[in-house]
Amino acid sequence: MGLAAMTTTARGMAATVRVLGRGELGRYTGGGRSEVASFENELRSVIGVEHALAVNSGTSALIAALVGAGIGPGDEVLVPAYTWVSTAAAPLAVGAVPVLVEVDETLTLDPIDLKRKITEHSRAVIPVHMLNLVCDMDAIMEVAGEHGLTVIEDACQAVGVTYRGRRVGSIGHAGCFSFNQHKNIRSGEGGAVLTNDRTLAERASMYHDVGSYERPGFTGDDAGLIVGVNLRMPELSAAVLRPQLKGLDAQLARRRRHREIMVDALRGTLAAGRSHLVPHHDPEAATGLAVAFADTPDAVSFGAARGVHRLADTGRHVYTNWRSLHARNPAHPGMDPYGWAARDVDHGPDACPETLRILDRTCAVDLAPELPTPAFRLLASRTSGQA
Repeated sequence: MGLAAMTTTARGMAATVRVLGRGELGRYTGGGRSEVASFENELRSVIGVEHALAVNSGTSALIAALVGAGIGPGDEVLVPAYTWVSTAAAPLAVGAVPVLVEVDETLTLDPIDLKRKITEHSRAVIPVHMLNLVCDMDAIMEVAGEHGLTVIEDACQAVGVTYRGRRVGSIGHAGCFSFNQHKNIRSGEGGAVLTNDRTLAERASMYHDVGSYERPGFTGDDAGLIVGVNLRMPELSAAVLRPQLKGLDAQLARRRRHREIMVDALRGTLAAGRSHLVPHHDPEAATGLAVAFADTPDAVSFGAARGVHRLADTGRHVYTNWRSLHARNPAHPGMDPYGWAARDVDHGPDACPETLRILDRTCAVDLAPELPTPAFRLLASRTSGQA
């Protein structure tokens, strides 16, 4: 672990001790000293949005954002076929129907297929910035604008990353973050909704806290109250996240530096023509790295290297493995959101064949920002020898 990571960890430990010492573990037990409220204010400033709502997971963030946007029963929500299963599950949680869209060579939602999949029932699209690789947001926003779609960015795997000078999560009508164990900043579990839309923010806020109607000043006086659930972030999670947020840009800079080191190490393999770097929608600010191979066996071989994985092998990130979605079995028959008999929505193995072809021969490379650069340079040398 590098010095910066050790310092951040130490500050996070000190913050948790502070919260435990106060004995105020819930957001609303600390009066004006809430760690969650402070984290929201800091996150809003870093990302550049007017509203930030901390919740208990990225999945909860997606659901709260959909509720905030007024998405509900019968609405279709377009989602990429390569993403964590939560992106498709969240629409079901509000009674909407997920519609699968191909990803292109960038491993992000294909704007061309997005346009093909839009129907009279389409109400929203959730582009996903996978593996710190950013979507073509300009193209997606253009398509969405033409068809009146709400854009909810799933930036759970790209917290802090930029697209053409703008932080992801601030470009669409709403953005969602995750802070689980595998994300850019982490608290075990946690998430956030980001938006510049006051109404969306208020609805999401009311939904995330069933007791919001008793919180003075929590929503505007003209807000129409809705019944919520409990998706609140605890104080300990926010305390762990705040020092990491302060070090986020430095961590992303290490990712970019490690990317350059790995690309340089792979130069010989790339020159041989058997593979190429996955294209990026903002290459100057790239913080993620994936390599596509001409042949599947080469991808399988490289995927066995330390810090590398073949995307076809990533389980619940691939739509063909979303067994609960395929079952089309709601928690109760009376809550069936699909209307399958009246509407043909394909979630089968042939729904997005181009996505499967791309994932089969593409590998993601972990840029390991927690490693000191000299250690990563050695790792890159060993990894390139297996390409």
